Amino acid sequence: MAKTSSMPVSRSKALSKELIQAVKQSVKAAYAPYSKTRIGAGVLCKDGSIYTGSNIENSSYSLTMCAERIALFKALSEGKKKFQLLLVYSPQIDFILPCGACLQVISEFAPNLMIVTMNKIAEFRFHPLKTLLTKPFTL
Repeated sequence: MAKTSSMPVSRSKALSKELIQAVKQSVKAAYAPYSKTRIGAGVLCKDGSIYTGSNIENSSYSLTMCAERIALFKALSEGKKKFQLLLVYSPQIDFILPCGACLQVISEFAPNLMIVTMNKIAEFRFHPLKTLLTKPFTL
């Protein structure tokens, strides 16, 4: 089982009110008629910029795009390459974790990323990527 830790937000200045609000706001754009699970994610870049995403489902399930990848791809498409953390939130599932596909994509671009999960009352759990994906595919 992956090691996780819970720590109060005061121990991580990176979890700003701006990031938390941006992620909660991103959930509103989710399109989840099949799973009924809306997910928002926000990647915080080293320069302080924030890129968010929400899950977009499709009736052909393999064409669904996860919030985490959308947020990361938005940042990458704007030339960002250095990331502090990824915050993931769902109002339906406390402390929701990224799927394996998202973890693999994250490992390609940010192998040392901290993934932070949040519940409805803004409690957090911190997961180093390497504890969630112990053996990523590599070249």
